Amino acid sequence: MTYIHKLKHFVGGRILKTGIAVFITALICEALAWPAMFAVIAAIVTIEPTAANSIKKAFVRFPASGIGAGYAILFYIGFGDNPVTYTLVALATIITCHKLHLDDGILVATLTGVAMITTVHDHYLSSFLVRLGTTITGLSVSTLVNLLVLKPNYTPAISEKIRGLLKETGLLIERSGGELIKGKMHANPRQTRLTFHKIVREVERVGDLCSYQKEEWKYHHYKRKDMRHFYYENRKLKILTQLTYHVGNLIFIPSHKRIANQDKSSLILSTVRNMNEVLQNEEYDMTQEHHRLVDRLFDQLAERIPAINETDYHILSTDTVIFYELIAINDLLEELAKIEHHALKHHDAAAKQHA
Repeated sequence: MTYIHKLKHFVGGRILKTGIAVFITALICEALAWPAMFAVIAAIVTIEPTAANSIKKAFVRFPASGIGAGYAILFYIGFGDNPVTYTLVALATIITCHKLHLDDGILVATLTGVAMITTVHDHYLSSFLVRLGTTITGLSVSTLVNLLVLKPNYTPAISEKIRGLLKETGLLIERSGGELIKGKMHANPRQTRLTFHKIVREVERVGDLCSYQKEEWKYHHYKRKDMRHFYYENRKLKILTQLTYHVGNLIFIPSHKRIANQDKSSLILSTVRNMNEVLQNEEYDMTQEHHRLVDRLFDQLAERIPAINETDYHILSTDTVIFYELIAINDLLEELAKIEHHALKHHDAAAKQHA
Protein backbone atom coordinates (compact mmCIF):
# COMPACT_ATOMS: atom_id res chain seq x y z
CA MET A 1 0.00 0.00 0.00
CA THR A 2 2.99 2.29 0.63
CA TYR A 3 4.02 1.92 -3.03
CA ILE A 4 0.50 2.85 -4.15
CA HIS A 5 0.56 6.03 -2.06
CA LYS A 6 4.00 6.96 -3.43
CA LEU A 7 2.70 6.41 -6.96
CA LYS A 8 -0.36 8.53 -6.11
CA HIS A 9 1.87 11.51 -5.30
CA PHE A 10 3.70 11.01 -8.61
CA VAL A 11 0.76 10.67 -11.04
CA GLY A 12 -2.25 11.86 -9.02
CA GLY A 13 -4.92 9.86 -7.19
CA ARG A 14 -7.63 10.03 -9.84
CA ILE A 15 -5.26 9.03 -12.67
CA LEU A 16 -3.93 6.12 -10.63
CA LYS A 17 -7.44 4.89 -9.79
CA THR A 18 -8.39 5.11 -13.47
CA GLY A 19 -5.39 2.93 -14.37
CA ILE A 20 -6.27 0.37 -11.69
CA ALA A 21 -9.91 0.25 -12.81
CA VAL A 22 -8.95 -0.20 -16.47
CA PHE A 23 -6.50 -3.00 -15.62
CA ILE A 24 -8.96 -4.96 -13.46
CA THR A 25 -11.78 -4.45 -15.97
CA ALA A 26 -9.64 -5.73 -18.85
CA LEU A 27 -8.59 -8.78 -16.79
CA ILE A 28 -12.23 -9.67 -16.03
CA CYS A 29 -13.24 -9.30 -19.68
CA GLU A 30 -10.30 -11.44 -20.79
CA ALA A 31 -11.32 -14.16 -18.32
CA LEU A 32 -14.93 -14.07 -19.63
CA ALA A 33 -13.83 -13.87 -23.30
CA TRP A 34 -15.68 -10.56 -23.69
CA PRO A 35 -14.40 -7.63 -25.77
CA ALA A 36 -12.73 -5.30 -23.30
CA MET A 37 -13.17 -2.08 -25.28
CA PHE A 38 -16.68 -1.22 -24.07
CA ALA A 39 -15.94 -2.14 -20.47
CA VAL A 40 -12.76 -0.04 -20.48
CA ILE A 41 -14.64 2.96 -21.93
CA ALA A 42 -17.19 2.68 -19.11
CA ALA A 43 -14.45 2.31 -16.48
CA ILE A 44 -12.58 5.41 -17.69
CA VAL A 45 -15.56 7.78 -17.74
CA THR A 46 -17.00 6.51 -14.43
CA ILE A 47 -14.09 7.54 -12.19
CA GLU A 48 -15.40 10.61 -10.33
CA PRO A 49 -13.92 12.92 -7.67
CA THR A 50 -15.94 11.11 -4.99
CA ALA A 51 -17.25 7.60 -4.45
CA ALA A 52 -20.71 9.09 -3.93
CA ASN A 53 -20.72 10.57 -7.43
CA SER A 54 -19.51 7.29 -8.96
CA ILE A 55 -22.31 5.31 -7.31
CA LYS A 56 -24.97 7.90 -8.14
CA LYS A 57 -23.95 8.24 -11.78
CA ALA A 58 -23.46 4.50 -12.30
CA PHE A 59 -27.24 4.06 -11.94
CA VAL A 60 -27.69 6.58 -14.75
CA ARG A 61 -24.91 5.36 -17.03
CA PHE A 62 -26.01 1.73 -17.16
CA PRO A 63 -29.49 2.30 -18.68
CA ALA A 64 -28.01 5.02 -20.89
CA SER A 65 -25.46 2.53 -22.24
CA GLY A 66 -28.29 0.09 -22.93
CA ILE A 67 -29.99 2.79 -25.01
CA GLY A 68 -26.80 3.40 -27.01
CA ALA A 69 -26.29 -0.32 -27.63
CA GLY A 70 -29.93 -0.75 -28.63
CA TYR A 71 -29.75 2.05 -31.19
CA ALA A 72 -26.49 0.61 -32.57
CA ILE A 73 -28.21 -2.70 -33.35
CA LEU A 74 -31.39 -1.05 -34.62
CA PHE A 75 -29.69 1.27 -37.10
CA TYR A 76 -27.13 -1.36 -38.12
CA ILE A 77 -30.00 -3.65 -39.13
CA GLY A 78 -31.54 -0.82 -41.14
CA PHE A 79 -28.50 0.80 -42.76
CA GLY A 80 -25.45 -1.40 -42.18
CA ASP A 81 -22.01 -0.04 -41.33
CA ASN A 82 -21.89 3.41 -42.96
CA PRO A 83 -21.68 7.12 -41.97
CA VAL A 84 -25.47 7.45 -41.76
CA THR A 85 -25.58 4.75 -39.08
CA TYR A 86 -22.95 6.48 -36.93
CA THR A 87 -24.79 9.78 -37.22
CA LEU A 88 -28.19 8.33 -36.38
CA VAL A 89 -26.87 6.32 -33.43
CA ALA A 90 -25.13 9.35 -31.94
CA LEU A 91 -28.09 11.70 -32.42
CA ALA A 92 -30.73 9.23 -31.27
CA THR A 93 -28.72 8.28 -28.17
CA ILE A 94 -28.10 11.88 -27.14
CA ILE A 95 -31.72 12.95 -27.70
CA THR A 96 -33.20 9.95 -25.90
CA CYS A 97 -30.88 10.19 -22.90
CA HIS A 98 -31.60 13.90 -22.61
CA LYS A 99 -35.37 13.35 -22.79
CA LEU A 100 -35.15 10.66 -20.12
CA HIS A 101 -32.98 12.90 -17.88
CA LEU A 102 -29.99 10.57 -18.21
CA ASP A 103 -27.58 13.39 -19.03
CA ASP A 104 -24.75 11.99 -16.89
CA GLY A 105 -24.77 8.88 -19.06
CA ILE A 106 -24.79 10.57 -22.48
CA LEU A 107 -21.03 10.34 -23.03
CA VAL A 108 -20.60 6.66 -22.18
CA ALA A 109 -23.86 5.76 -24.00
CA THR A 110 -22.84 7.54 -27.21
CA LEU A 111 -19.33 6.06 -27.15
CA THR A 112 -20.76 2.60 -26.53
CA GLY A 113 -23.28 3.00 -29.38
CA VAL A 114 -20.90 4.23 -32.10
CA ALA A 115 -18.10 1.84 -31.05
CA MET A 116 -20.51 -1.11 -31.19
CA ILE A 117 -21.47 -0.58 -34.84
CA THR A 118 -18.32 -2.23 -36.20
CA THR A 119 -18.73 -5.29 -33.94
CA VAL A 120 -22.40 -6.10 -34.54
CA HIS A 121 -22.90 -9.43 -36.35
CA ASP A 122 -25.87 -11.67 -37.05
CA HIS A 123 -26.44 -12.59 -33.38
CA TYR A 124 -28.04 -9.32 -32.40
CA LEU A 125 -29.46 -10.35 -29.03
CA SER A 126 -26.23 -11.95 -27.80
CA SER A 127 -24.25 -8.91 -29.00
CA PHE A 128 -26.60 -6.61 -27.10
CA LEU A 129 -26.35 -8.67 -23.89
CA VAL A 130 -22.55 -8.91 -24.10
CA ARG A 131 -22.28 -5.15 -24.54
CA LEU A 132 -24.47 -4.58 -21.48
CA GLY A 133 -22.36 -7.12 -19.56
CA THR A 134 -19.10 -5.38 -20.45
CA THR A 135 -20.57 -1.97 -19.62
CA ILE A 136 -21.82 -3.03 -16.20
CA THR A 137 -18.42 -4.65 -15.55
CA GLY A 138 -16.62 -1.37 -16.26
CA LEU A 139 -19.08 0.64 -14.20
CA SER A 140 -18.93 -1.75 -11.24
CA VAL A 141 -15.15 -2.05 -11.18
CA SER A 142 -14.52 1.69 -11.41
CA THR A 143 -17.11 2.39 -8.70
CA LEU A 144 -15.54 -0.18 -6.36
CA VAL A 145 -12.05 1.15 -7.05
CA ASN A 146 -13.26 4.67 -6.31
CA LEU A 147 -14.87 3.45 -3.09
CA LEU A 148 -12.11 1.18 -1.76
CA VAL A 149 -8.78 2.35 -3.18
CA LEU A 150 -7.07 5.55 -1.99
CA LYS A 151 -10.09 7.10 -0.30
CA PRO A 152 -10.01 10.83 -0.99
CA ASN A 153 -9.14 13.26 1.77
CA TYR A 154 -9.65 16.80 0.50
CA THR A 155 -9.13 18.56 3.84
CA PRO A 156 -5.33 19.13 3.49
CA ALA A 157 -5.87 20.65 0.04
CA ILE A 158 -8.74 22.76 1.40
CA SER A 159 -6.56 24.05 4.26
CA GLU A 160 -3.67 24.92 1.96
CA LYS A 161 -5.89 26.71 -0.55
CA ILE A 162 -7.73 28.71 2.14
CA ARG A 163 -4.43 29.86 3.68
CA GLY A 164 -3.15 30.95 0.29
CA LEU A 165 -6.39 32.71 -0.67
CA LEU A 166 -6.54 34.59 2.64
CA LYS A 167 -3.03 35.90 1.99
CA GLU A 168 -3.98 36.91 -1.55
CA THR A 169 -7.10 38.61 -0.20
CA GLY A 170 -4.93 40.55 2.26
CA LEU A 171 -2.79 41.86 -0.59
CA LEU A 172 -5.94 42.69 -2.54
CA ILE A 173 -7.41 44.64 0.41
CA GLU A 174 -4.25 46.76 0.66
CA ARG A 175 -4.14 47.34 -3.09
CA SER A 176 -7.83 48.24 -3.35
CA GLY A 177 -7.51 50.61 -0.38
CA GLY A 178 -4.64 52.39 -2.10
CA GLU A 179 -6.68 52.79 -5.27
CA LEU A 180 -9.42 54.59 -3.34
CA ILE A 181 -7.08 57.48 -2.61
CA LYS A 182 -7.06 60.40 -5.05
CA GLY A 183 -3.59 61.09 -6.39
CA LYS A 184 -2.29 57.64 -5.38
CA MET A 185 0.33 56.55 -7.91
CA HIS A 186 0.58 53.18 -9.69
CA ALA A 187 -3.13 52.38 -9.42
CA ASN A 188 -4.19 49.62 -11.79
CA PRO A 189 -7.95 49.02 -11.32
CA ARG A 190 -8.17 46.57 -14.22
CA GLN A 191 -5.48 44.28 -12.77
CA THR A 192 -7.08 44.58 -9.33
CA ARG A 193 -10.44 43.45 -10.70
CA LEU A 194 -8.85 40.54 -12.58
CA THR A 195 -7.18 39.42 -9.35
CA PHE A 196 -10.48 39.77 -7.49
CA HIS A 197 -12.34 37.60 -10.03
CA LYS A 198 -9.54 35.00 -9.87
CA ILE A 199 -9.86 34.80 -6.08
CA VAL A 200 -13.66 34.47 -6.33
CA ARG A 201 -13.26 31.56 -8.78
CA GLU A 202 -10.73 29.86 -6.51
CA VAL A 203 -13.04 30.28 -3.50
CA GLU A 204 -15.81 28.56 -5.49
CA ARG A 205 -13.45 25.67 -6.29
CA VAL A 206 -12.61 25.26 -2.61
CA GLY A 207 -16.36 25.16 -1.96
CA ASP A 208 -16.57 22.28 -4.44
CA LEU A 209 -13.83 20.42 -2.54
CA CYS A 210 -15.77 20.91 0.69
CA SER A 211 -18.85 19.42 -0.98
CA TYR A 212 -16.77 16.44 -2.15
CA GLN A 213 -15.47 15.87 1.38
CA LYS A 214 -18.98 15.91 2.84
CA GLU A 215 -20.08 13.36 0.24
CA GLU A 216 -17.16 11.08 1.13
CA TRP A 217 -18.30 10.94 4.76
CA LYS A 218 -21.35 8.96 3.63
CA TYR A 219 -19.16 6.06 2.52
CA HIS A 220 -15.98 6.24 4.60
CA HIS A 221 -15.18 6.36 8.30
CA TYR A 222 -13.16 9.35 9.47
CA LYS A 223 -11.57 10.16 12.81
CA ARG A 224 -13.16 12.77 15.01
CA LYS A 225 -10.07 15.02 14.81
CA ASP A 226 -10.25 14.96 10.99
CA MET A 227 -13.90 15.97 11.06
CA ARG A 228 -13.17 18.74 13.57
CA HIS A 229 -10.34 20.00 11.36
CA PHE A 230 -12.67 20.09 8.38
CA TYR A 231 -15.32 21.89 10.46
CA TYR A 232 -12.91 24.74 11.26
CA GLU A 233 -11.68 24.95 7.65
CA ASN A 234 -15.27 25.12 6.43
CA ARG A 235 -15.93 28.03 8.81
CA LYS A 236 -12.82 29.79 7.50
CA LEU A 237 -14.12 29.33 3.97
CA LYS A 238 -17.37 31.07 4.91
CA ILE A 239 -15.37 33.97 6.34
CA LEU A 240 -13.27 34.09 3.17
CA THR A 241 -16.41 34.15 1.02
CA GLN A 242 -17.83 37.05 3.02
CA LEU A 243 -14.49 38.87 2.77
CA THR A 244 -14.69 38.72 -1.02
CA TYR A 245 -18.12 40.38 -0.91
CA HIS A 246 -16.84 43.34 1.07
CA VAL A 247 -13.57 43.63 -0.84
CA GLY A 248 -15.58 43.61 -4.06
CA ASN A 249 -17.65 46.52 -2.75
CA LEU A 250 -14.42 48.50 -2.25
CA ILE A 251 -12.97 47.57 -5.62
CA PHE A 252 -16.05 48.61 -7.58
CA ILE A 253 -16.36 52.08 -6.05
CA PRO A 254 -16.11 54.39 -9.12
CA SER A 255 -12.69 55.97 -9.65
CA HIS A 256 -14.13 59.50 -9.77
CA LYS A 257 -15.23 59.10 -6.12
CA ARG A 258 -11.73 58.69 -4.69
CA ILE A 259 -10.87 60.20 -1.30
CA ALA A 260 -8.94 63.48 -1.36
CA ASN A 261 -8.92 64.38 2.35
CA GLN A 262 -5.41 63.78 3.72
CA ASP A 263 -6.44 62.54 7.19
CA LYS A 264 -9.02 60.11 5.83
CA SER A 265 -6.60 58.92 3.15
CA SER A 266 -3.93 58.25 5.76
CA LEU A 267 -6.41 56.35 7.97
CA ILE A 268 -7.58 54.18 5.07
CA LEU A 269 -4.05 53.37 3.91
CA SER A 270 -2.87 52.49 7.43
CA THR A 271 -5.95 50.32 8.03
CA VAL A 272 -5.70 48.29 4.83
CA ARG A 273 -1.97 47.82 5.40
CA ASN A 274 -2.65 46.43 8.87
CA MET A 275 -5.43 44.19 7.56
CA ASN A 276 -3.00 42.74 5.05
CA GLU A 277 -0.49 42.08 7.84
CA VAL A 278 -3.19 40.25 9.83
CA LEU A 279 -3.99 37.98 6.88
CA GLN A 280 -0.32 37.27 6.14
CA ASN A 281 0.03 36.03 9.73
CA GLU A 282 -1.52 32.54 9.77
CA GLU A 283 -2.71 32.94 13.36
CA TYR A 284 -4.45 36.20 12.33
CA ASP A 285 -3.35 38.06 15.47
CA MET A 286 -4.08 41.78 15.68
CA THR A 287 -1.80 44.41 17.16
CA GLN A 288 -2.79 47.29 19.42
CA GLU A 289 -2.10 49.60 16.48
CA HIS A 290 -4.66 47.70 14.44
CA HIS A 291 -7.32 48.07 17.15
CA ARG A 292 -6.53 51.78 17.46
CA LEU A 293 -7.06 52.27 13.72
CA VAL A 294 -10.38 50.42 13.84
CA ASP A 295 -11.52 52.64 16.72
CA ARG A 296 -10.76 55.66 14.55
CA LEU A 297 -12.86 54.12 11.76
CA PHE A 298 -15.78 53.80 14.17
CA ASP A 299 -15.33 57.42 15.21
CA GLN A 300 -15.31 58.57 11.60
CA LEU A 301 -18.43 56.56 10.83
CA ALA A 302 -20.21 57.90 13.94
CA GLU A 303 -19.47 61.44 12.77
CA ARG A 304 -21.10 60.67 9.42
CA ILE A 305 -24.42 59.47 10.94
CA PRO A 306 -25.80 62.94 11.81
CA ALA A 307 -24.82 64.16 8.35
CA ILE A 308 -26.72 61.28 6.78
CA ASN A 309 -29.86 62.14 8.77
CA GLU A 310 -29.68 65.79 7.71
CA THR A 311 -29.51 64.96 3.99
CA ASP A 312 -31.28 62.55 1.70
CA TYR A 313 -30.95 59.22 3.49
CA HIS A 314 -30.64 57.42 0.13
CA ILE A 315 -27.28 59.08 -0.52
CA LEU A 316 -24.20 57.78 1.28
CA SER A 317 -20.88 59.54 0.80
CA THR A 318 -17.94 57.55 -0.52
CA ASP A 319 -15.98 57.80 2.72
CA THR A 320 -19.01 56.53 4.71
CA VAL A 321 -19.23 53.47 2.45
CA ILE A 322 -15.48 52.84 2.72
CA PHE A 323 -15.44 53.13 6.52
CA TYR A 324 -18.42 50.78 6.78
CA GLU A 325 -16.80 48.17 4.49
CA LEU A 326 -13.50 48.33 6.37
CA ILE A 327 -15.30 47.86 9.70
CA ALA A 328 -17.20 44.89 8.23
CA ILE A 329 -13.91 43.40 7.01
CA ASN A 330 -12.40 43.89 10.47
CA ASP A 331 -15.33 42.04 12.09
CA LEU A 332 -14.62 39.10 9.79
CA LEU A 333 -10.92 39.20 10.65
CA GLU A 334 -11.77 39.06 14.36
CA GLU A 335 -14.05 36.08 13.72
CA LEU A 336 -11.29 34.43 11.71
CA ALA A 337 -8.83 34.89 14.57
CA LYS A 338 -11.29 33.29 17.00
CA ILE A 339 -11.78 30.30 14.72
CA GLU A 340 -8.02 29.83 14.31
CA HIS A 341 -7.40 30.06 18.06
CA HIS A 342 -10.14 27.49 18.77
CA ALA A 343 -8.67 25.20 16.11
CA LEU A 344 -5.17 25.49 17.58
CA LYS A 345 -6.53 24.89 21.09
CA HIS A 346 -8.26 21.66 20.01
CA HIS A 347 -5.18 20.58 18.07
CA ASP A 348 -2.91 21.09 21.09
CA ALA A 349 -5.37 19.27 23.38
CA ALA A 350 -5.52 16.33 20.95
CA ALA A 351 -1.73 16.24 20.71
CA LYS A 352 -1.37 16.11 24.52
CA GLN A 353 -4.00 13.39 24.75
CA HIS A 354 -2.22 11.36 22.08
CA ALA A 355 1.12 11.80 23.88
